[in-house]
Amino acid sequence: MTMNWGILGASKFALGHMARAIHAAEGSRLAAVASRSIEKVAVFQAFAPDCRAIAGYDDLLADPNIDAVYIPLPHTLHAEWTIKALQAGKHVLTEKPIAMQAADFDAMIAARDQAGLLAAEAYMIVHHPQWHRVKNLIADGAIGDVHRVHTVFTYDNSDDPKNIRNQTDGGGGLRDIGVYTLGCARYALGAEFSDITAQIRLEDGYDTYCAATAQIANAQFSMYTSTRMHLHQEATFHGTNGLIRLTAPFNPRIFGEARIELHQPNHGLRVERFAQADQYVAQVQAFAASALTDAPYPWTLEDARGTQETIDQIFACATPV
Repeated sequence: MTMNWGILGASKFALGHMARAIHAAEGSRLAAVASRSIEKVAVFQAFAPDCRAIAGYDDLLADPNIDAVYIPLPHTLHAEWTIKALQAGKHVLTEKPIAMQAADFDAMIAARDQAGLLAAEAYMIVHHPQWHRVKNLIADGAIGDVHRVHTVFTYDNSDDPKNIRNQTDGGGGLRDIGVYTLGCARYALGAEFSDITAQIRLEDGYDTYCAATAQIANAQFSMYTSTRMHLHQEATFHGTNGLIRLTAPFNPRIFGEARIELHQPNHGLRVERFAQADQYVAQVQAFAASALTDAPYPWTLEDARGTQETIDQIFACATPV
């Protein structure tokens, strides 16, 4: 059975990543893109010739031939259109952050439950085999008791003032990339944060730097995000009997090769590489399989809400820097 997908908006990210992933994924078909500029859909049709151009978002949601919708709209529109898609009878995969605050999840979860459909945040890293491997290594005790976790995600978009991430309404680095530095630890350890402290630097009302510390399970946690620093990302889990380091934990194949460094006593350094894995294609395939067969999905709305609750707490407790 094939899942027919529609995309709300001809965004640059949709064109560069998710539309191509939908087209490439087994059991999925890119059927339509809705855009006010029909000309923008032509670039999607260049690799997916059967993709139809639809002028309006509501028109796409009303199309009976669309089974699932992918939403890459500006952050502040995510929750609203997720609910609209569910009410229109569509499964829906929405870019992160799927909501601007944790309270937004109540209406989304209610709409999901009422529709009996799959709705999820497009948190692609949980579909990547490197993160499956890390989660299993930790659970199996490969590095003993984890005492320290550190995550980083930075880039510099200061030369792009019109970018949505550089706008007061819906902008900032913490909501954009903090979902990775925070969510990955929650996923790998299967635990929630407590005792949070944070520092935030604001620029015109949105955050360009955030550093936070917390407790998670039995580990001390630290992280920082920035949209004004040299491009970098990594994640480290340090335990009593070893250390795991991911060198490209969030967008491998763009930042660098997906690689796990496993440091253990008496074994030295072992490196595992995942050069061929495409987390976007894997995400689409997992979503379609779950929607069509009721198979468990690895990142539920409840999982996404847990990260947003942490982000809300960081904003509430942060001091300026």
